[in-house]
Amino acid sequence: MDVLLIEDESKVVEFISKGLEEEGYTVAVAYNGKQGLDLLKVHTYDLVLLDLMLPEIDGLTVLRSMRDRGINTPVLIITAKNSKEDVVRGLDTGSDDYLTKPFSFEELLARMRALLRRTAARDGHTLKYSELVLNPYTRMLSGASKEVELTEKEFLIMEQLVKNSERPLTRKEIAEYVWQNATDSTNIVDVYINFLRKKIESVTPRKYIQTVRGTGYILKEEDEKTV
Repeated sequence: MDVLLIEDESKVVEFISKGLEEEGYTVAVAYNGKQGLDLLKVHTYDLVLLDLMLPEIDGLTVLRSMRDRGINTPVLIITAKNSKEDVVRGLDTGSDDYLTKPFSFEELLARMRALLRRTAARDGHTLKYSELVLNPYTRMLSGASKEVELTEKEFLIMEQLVKNSERPLTRKEIAEYVWQNATDSTNIVDVYINFLRKKIESVTPRKYIQTVRGTGYILKEEDEKTV
């Protein structure tokens, strides 16, 4: 997921950027409102984290300009301005959520996941196979009214399996897709498939990832014959 962070405090930028990158997000940073708008003109992001007190162009003006230009990317305001009037003004201008400083990184992640879930549901950007639903914005896997978060590698494997459902994939194909290295990574595919099976078992009693002897794996419902 591509995130644009518009924030002028270097310590806050380092704190958020490092944490998000460790979670598998790609983070672009703008240190003032003008840089933020310039980036939004040429790139598409999945989420914008926006401070209000910015140099050159303030955060509300950035937000208003985004919405006036038809940029509907979800925006989470992160700011020290915490009065009721500030919150109302931010939401009325077009933000999707409002988080006041100081905040924990866990709360930031939770707010981001909630926004990305709503965006995926609204835009229909989910991958589905049978009862399994994979959300590419949040890396959440749902099934039987439960959901679990996947790691970056687990998500990539599941994404490939869903897109090629009911077609056998070799370990080499999976390794090339996830690690871009088929030679050295085929053994670790088995390890991650094991992780993924346990995640699936946590949301549904049915088994979906079947082993295809001599080949690799296939995403197929358990009551159907495998290859």
